Amino acid sequence: MIRLLLLLPFIGLMIVPFYNIREPYLFGFPFFYWYQLAWVPLTSLLTYIVYRSVRRAD
Repeated sequence: MIRLLLLLPFIGLMIVPFYNIREPYLFGFPFFYWYQLAWVPLTSLLTYIVYRSVRRAD
C-alpha cells in the first residue's frame, strides 16, 4: 500500500495543463519551472520513505 506513494510524482507531472501557467512566480521563476523542480527533492523523499518501509517489512 505504501508503494502507491510512488505514483504521486508520476501523476503530478503527467497532468501538464495543471501547471502550464506562468504565475505565481517564485524567485523570478514561473510556476511551470519551479513546480517541476519542486518534484525533484519531493520524489527523492517519497522514494526514501517507500524504500525504508518496504525494507522493514521484509
